[in-house]
Amino acid sequence: MRSRRSGLSPASLLTGIATLGALLVAAPAAHAADTPLRDLASAKGKVIGTAVTGSKLTGTYGDTAGAQFNSLTPGNAMKWESVEPSRGTYNWAEADQIVAFAQAHNQQVRGHTLVWHSQNPGWLANGSWTPAQLSTLLQDHISTEVTRYKGKLAAWDVVNEPFNEDGTYRSTLWYNGLGADYIAQALTWARAADPSAKLYINDYNVEGVNAKSTALYNLVKSLKERGIPIDGVGLQAHLILGQVPATFQQNIQRFADLGVDVAITELDIRMQLPSTDAKLTQQAADYKAVLDACVAVTRCTGVTVWGFTDSDSWIPDVFTGYGAATPYDENYVPKPAYYAIATALGGTSTPPTGACSATYSVTNQWNTGFTGQVRIACSGAALSSWRVSWTYGAGQQITQAWNATCTQTGAAVSCLNASYNGTVANGGSVTFGFNAAWSGSNPVPTVTLG
Repeated sequence: MRSRRSGLSPASLLTGIATLGALLVAAPAAHAADTPLRDLASAKGKVIGTAVTGSKLTGTYGDTAGAQFNSLTPGNAMKWESVEPSRGTYNWAEADQIVAFAQAHNQQVRGHTLVWHSQNPGWLANGSWTPAQLSTLLQDHISTEVTRYKGKLAAWDVVNEPFNEDGTYRSTLWYNGLGADYIAQALTWARAADPSAKLYINDYNVEGVNAKSTALYNLVKSLKERGIPIDGVGLQAHLILGQVPATFQQNIQRFADLGVDVAITELDIRMQLPSTDAKLTQQAADYKAVLDACVAVTRCTGVTVWGFTDSDSWIPDVFTGYGAATPYDENYVPKPAYYAIATALGGTSTPPTGACSATYSVTNQWNTGFTGQVRIACSGAALSSWRVSWTYGAGQQITQAWNATCTQTGAAVSCLNASYNGTVANGGSVTFGFNAAWSGSNPVPTVTLG
């Protein structure tokens, strides 16, 4: 049955669309019948985490981060330039916000990162320091930050990216000023500040067996032999579509055999844009291969994705022409990669077929108002017109809408397609937006397309 806009009352329009079998509930973080990723991971004794930005932990972003993940990593909030932008002046606001969010949602926090060659404040990077001064600065920084969050963080990426691709030490402020033993010193100071936090060395392009990962292996082996506190290694896993190393699981296992944990700390899998069904299918297989490798090794603690939605990914800003690297698209709709993660963690979650869905998201929010967006997408079905409805739970009020005609009675909102965007083809999507007022809280409502 195909319904047309003209000549139909809203009631008959609703009936017509419902006859299409397109009536469903759209949740911001996958579908209502799915088991959250965090529950699947916990059942296997694993972590499934995501990097987050503190200021975004509201609306759909916050709801998804809280519901789907059992671990959070601050994307930038705990880096040196963020916490001590000028010498002796600290800004803990965003880091504290993320820790508080995690505590409220029963999540772990992974601290990132204490010692790195990048994102250091200008006063530090451009200073002229003697080795003694540099050592004091580093010890003070580690002691101050780790002590602040003592007992609140599960792990720290203490040292980040110490190696070149050939396995030699990277030339950095720390290596050049203090020698290779800055790593052992940093770990020792971190352990003194919080004996309960797990201490990691974290690097990229060390996922398979190669010169760089072997250098990391030899370093960890040496540190353990010397009695230096080292609990684990982080394999970042910023991967390219179709290029998961064949030796991934073997590499995880050899580190585990040294007596340390392994965490996949920054997983994303980028593709050349535009994305296609074939690329998304390959990406799902790649995500599953990474998760499978971790699940197979007892000492692999889990996997953290570096941002869970494509709208929050660093990839397009750094790799021109690449993107779509995360498990959710820009509108918080789970991609095949999401379902592949769920499957690897023992779930039975599968993408919906033959359905149209509506997804509500908050795209911007300020003190008294917010901008929202609803995306209607079809896969295996099509629409010639649509109606979306929801009920607000905290007194929000629509003030303006575009690309749809929206009415609100009390808490109930109903939005009809405009004359020009009622048709949604199989595989296609349309969006409409609105501004609204809010006060106190802005929970994401359950949206019905019908």
